[in-house]
Amino acid sequence: MLKIGVFGAGHLGKIHIQQWKEVSGVELVGFYDPDEANAATTIAQYNIPRYNSEQELIQAIDAADVVSTTTTHYDVAKKCLLNGKHLFIEKPLAHTLEEALELVTMVKEAHVKCQVGHVERYNPAFLALKDLPLNPMFIETHRLAQFNPRGTDVSVILDLMIHDIDIILHLVKSNVRRISASGVSVMSETADIANARIEFDNGCVANLTASRISIKKMRKMRLFQRDAYISIDFLDKKTEIIKLKDATGDKGLMDIPLEMVNGDKKVISVEMPEIPLTNAIRSELEEFTESIVYDKPVRVSVLDGYQAMDVAHQVLKKMSMHNELHNV
Repeated sequence: MLKIGVFGAGHLGKIHIQQWKEVSGVELVGFYDPDEANAATTIAQYNIPRYNSEQELIQAIDAADVVSTTTTHYDVAKKCLLNGKHLFIEKPLAHTLEEALELVTMVKEAHVKCQVGHVERYNPAFLALKDLPLNPMFIETHRLAQFNPRGTDVSVILDLMIHDIDIILHLVKSNVRRISASGVSVMSETADIANARIEFDNGCVANLTASRISIKKMRKMRLFQRDAYISIDFLDKKTEIIKLKDATGDKGLMDIPLEMVNGDKKVISVEMPEIPLTNAIRSELEEFTESIVYDKPVRVSVLDGYQAMDVAHQVLKKMSMHNELHNV
């Protein structure tokens, strides 16, 4: 039985605790959180032990789930790795790039499993595309949320946009060539709305918008490639694949006839793959557990987490340069 300890019992930490209780093959040993209110509600709600110190919990577990505030990720993760513990750590990987890079090195030296919580990789709407060849040349994303003071200690880029950055880096197998960005602080001390344009060496261009001051929620990504237009709705769990096909082929239920300028008969084929009803957070925790038990690679590695942070910090830098140039 794999012994798990949770570090951080805030909003997301409680969700992780709830999901761990549903994962088979693990024992949820307990949690650590220095906040008395968080600790009290967690004990009352989930009836699990609270440990008095990080080190005490580390000594009692095989693997750590770090869901504490971003500024504490590095310190908690470093203690766990120095004690040879497997590590699941929420995004962003660390507070600074220097911290993140050190964690990459430490994971290699510790020879343990480390997975970063970029949960959208497990979103069923995204997983529905696993069998479709993807080679996007233009990507557009919109990730909008209503304002919530929780999480405003970091920019909207590290809070929200980093989800889409990770997905894009996973899809586009090419180096980043150029980044431009702009953003504005409206309700907090850090940027609350931002737009970034990422250009890759292979010609792909990604246009990302993230906001946490929106009236309505939205988490959508659109992929355009030579043979298809693909729409992914991460929030409502819907995926559409639109292709241009010869009219002589197999007909689908949602085909739209189209006559080309040269007289060719085509159809616009609309496919809506079935989306399995899965819990993305539980899926990532289950797969992390399996990676330890069966010695399998993790889906989102510590290097993936670092690379997403690297691009996010480049976006932050370009946004700052833009604002200084225009006196924003």
